[in-house]
Amino acid sequence: MQIPILNGSTTDSAADFRTSLPLNLMPVAKETGISKGYLRTAEGMAEFANSIYSGSADRGAVNWKGGCYRVIGEWLTRVNVDGTIDYLGNVDDDGNPAVLVYSFDRLAVAAAGKLYYYRPGFGVQEVTDPDLGTVVDLVWIAGYFMTTDGEFLIVTDLNDPFSVNPLKYGSSEARPDPVNGLREVRNEVYAVNRYTTEVFQNVGGTGFPFQRVEGAMIPKGAVGTFATAYFLDTIAFVGSGENEPPSVYLVGTGQAQKLATREVETLLMSYTEEQLAEVRVESRQDKLQQLLYIHLPDKSLVYDASGTAVAGEPVWFTVASGANAELPYRARNYVWAYGKWLFGDLQSLKIGYFNNRDARQFGQAVPWQFDTQVLYNEGRGAIIHSLELVRLSGRDASSPGEGTAAAVDATYSHSYTHNGLQWSQPRLISGGKPGDTQKRVGWRTLGRMDHWRGLRFRGLNNPYPESIVRLEAEIEPLEA
Repeated sequence: MQIPILNGSTTDSAADFRTSLPLNLMPVAKETGISKGYLRTAEGMAEFANSIYSGSADRGAVNWKGGCYRVIGEWLTRVNVDGTIDYLGNVDDDGNPAVLVYSFDRLAVAAAGKLYYYRPGFGVQEVTDPDLGTVVDLVWIAGYFMTTDGEFLIVTDLNDPFSVNPLKYGSSEARPDPVNGLREVRNEVYAVNRYTTEVFQNVGGTGFPFQRVEGAMIPKGAVGTFATAYFLDTIAFVGSGENEPPSVYLVGTGQAQKLATREVETLLMSYTEEQLAEVRVESRQDKLQQLLYIHLPDKSLVYDASGTAVAGEPVWFTVASGANAELPYRARNYVWAYGKWLFGDLQSLKIGYFNNRDARQFGQAVPWQFDTQVLYNEGRGAIIHSLELVRLSGRDASSPGEGTAAAVDATYSHSYTHNGLQWSQPRLISGGKPGDTQKRVGWRTLGRMDHWRGLRFRGLNNPYPESIVRLEAEIEPLEA
């Protein structure tokens, strides 16, 4: 019999059943002839460039004029196609993320509450107009650089982007909640407040040149400045309405569609408001997958919109870093440049890229894990004779800049639970070396199930990309 593997079930200390999301495995809803979907190892990370200066790690990035511009510590840089880095000028480094946007002729950077411009030949210049105030977030729209200080919407002059007129301040006043961030969508500005989102369009005039779009206000807002991302031609964010728990939403016309599942909301509620305020949300496309990343303090949740459409149910998984997947996901600030998805490394000053030919993260193998749905035979029990993982395996791992992975045996473990809290001692087996595409992985003589049983599988010390296509089980039901 076949056991579904795209998501599983477990329990918690509150006597509640929980959905177990795959870890470092990307669910792919595709008919293969073997199964209707499979789990593919998350892309590896390889080095593209490395900063020579100390300071904070990568803080923000953008593709401008065909090049990758990034803020690394106190430097605005240009990461070139050959992996070299040009250091263009200094911005303040407070250790927090920076925002990079561009107009026709200049790149703007919001960093440490200040606004900077860069133009080739002019270097990095700070906007020193005292009427600018503290810069919390930044967009460019209709010829204006617009910022917010958390209270007002502030635009620079059309003819002089270094000048700010305090008589041209605007505000988001539907509710008294602070403005956490700004987004530009289809030439309209979205002021994303803590509990509400308001939409503004350019109407010109002598005062504040943007006017609120009546009827477009959304009674949901984001938990923090970087908790929003451009996704599916609109905005996705982590947030809530007033007096509501946090969730994940996609902005529609005058409304917000919920993307989160019960499990995702349960996970979000396990963090404090202060922790969620530091959440970073970003998106990218990988082949036909449209991925939304929610970077939490200890891991990242990932939503696949394309997979959701094919599967007919929300597709979520988690990614993490470290030898035991105990560390936050290392990749931040995704930018498509030079035919690659480039990112900054959370643990170093490296600039990396996603590599689907290698499952390692900067040369370190990371584990993957998935649980199954609970096995149950109406209380009569069963004898589990064997379990086998049907895989696409034996692929080589090659990562430029990190060397070729040693030809080691991939290792797999299986454990089970009868209550969702305590798990059995893992049983380890070998999964073969590169080139060994016919190696079969299975466990035999797995004992008697008296009531119900949950299954867990884990890949350890495996540098090779692979897919888990199917879980095949030989189970003998018992009669009452």
